[in-house]
Amino acid sequence: MNVGSSERLGFPAAGFVESTRSQPPLVVDLDGTLVRTDLLVESVLALLKDRPLCLFAIPVWMGRGKARFKQEVAKRILPEPRTLPWRTELIDYLVQQRSDGRSVVLATASDIAIARCVADHLALFDEVFASDGHVNLRGEAKRGLLVARFGARGFDYAADGGNGRCDLPVWSAARKAILVNAARGVGKAAARLTDVDRVFSDRKIGWAERLRALRPNHWLKNLLVFVPLIAAHRLHDLALFEKSLLAFVAFGCCASSGYLFNDLVDLESDRHHPQKRLRPFAAGDLPLSYALLAGPALLLLGCFLGALVSPLVLALLVTYCAMTVTYSLRIKKVVILDVLFLAGLYTVRILAGSAATAIWPSHWLLAFSTFLFFSLALVKRYSELAIMRRLDGDAAKARAYELSDGELLAAMGTASGYLAVLVLALYIAADKARVLYSRPELLWALCPLLLYWISHVWLTAHRGNMNHDPVVFTTSDRTSRILIVLMVATAILALIG
Repeated sequence: MNVGSSERLGFPAAGFVESTRSQPPLVVDLDGTLVRTDLLVESVLALLKDRPLCLFAIPVWMGRGKARFKQEVAKRILPEPRTLPWRTELIDYLVQQRSDGRSVVLATASDIAIARCVADHLALFDEVFASDGHVNLRGEAKRGLLVARFGARGFDYAADGGNGRCDLPVWSAARKAILVNAARGVGKAAARLTDVDRVFSDRKIGWAERLRALRPNHWLKNLLVFVPLIAAHRLHDLALFEKSLLAFVAFGCCASSGYLFNDLVDLESDRHHPQKRLRPFAAGDLPLSYALLAGPALLLLGCFLGALVSPLVLALLVTYCAMTVTYSLRIKKVVILDVLFLAGLYTVRILAGSAATAIWPSHWLLAFSTFLFFSLALVKRYSELAIMRRLDGDAAKARAYELSDGELLAAMGTASGYLAVLVLALYIAADKARVLYSRPELLWALCPLLLYWISHVWLTAHRGNMNHDPVVFTTSDRTSRILIVLMVATAILALIG
């Protein structure tokens, strides 16, 4: 490789004039440095989301070399620079250096198309170097090019160390090193090679943040596996309770795996959302590698635990995971079908509880859960519209829903919720309730309580105050907690007489 051939590997930014500045140029890396993420991984994920068949082409591209692989991906998809998780403190520093008359250069292993996209957005760089489909500009290749362009010790270099300490060869030729959230070992190694001029460090990410990415608060939905046991009044049966508990943990693992997958495919859309942009991967607080490793591991663990319960529970877990992936990739963009899928994911949990205990749900329970879950799925979409309305005004959209769809969603959702109350009333009046409850007449108090809760949830969403999933909202909302306690107490009193 002719490392001096900057015409092929890079390009001058608009208005670039050959530098005569006294200070050596400040060269900065992109992935993990300017942005808190890996743009190649993000681009591959976005490509597979939009064009799943490219999965079969990726091995062919990689067989032609890393640089060619990056070029093929960049030909088909580019990041949206406006919403990327930029490292603002570093960018402010670069702006200050440039205003002081210093030349600022971008040198990245990303493809030249991505480098142009970033450079055009920031309008900060005097010169840009990047991979070009032939040369993968990292490690020794980047060192050789920068030495040919600026001379040994003729530039300062800002980077995070990269995977496998690939930036150490570059620092060995730099006058000074600027460490950007570099690992402790990388920082020490860089200090042995050159002077460290400045260190930019993020807040350390602990286990609390890593756990939060798994959304353990959403595990509450998995309590639905206990519904068949509760409905049959056999919660005291330890053998069946243990099976339900194992199914609960299995669904928790698979659900967390699904949330990680969903966060990966929804990175760009989450960054447009006022709350979801704070999620660990969208904000760049956690590396994408964490999701890529933890997701499959949790999925395998969940399926293993499900298989311990019964083959049918495993089959339902696989069905749940398949529905989750299908929903994340395609169904969430299809109006009405998306909320039916969400409601179905709730129902699968009940069926798994039945499969674990061999206590099959009655037609009353299935009808009640269908209407109730459909209402909760609709309130989720309606609340998203209400939130986006505050952000985008009359042009607001949530998934495939437009602002004008809000009234229809509310009408369908409240009607479905009230139908769940009707099914409950018909059940109370049926002979089944008289057999299972000592004082079934007390169950009538459940109807106004449930009406109150459904109306309260929808009113909260209508006012734009529901910023979470409706199930998670219920656990943090005082009115909802009181109503749930009253409903549970009513059912207990009707049972014991």
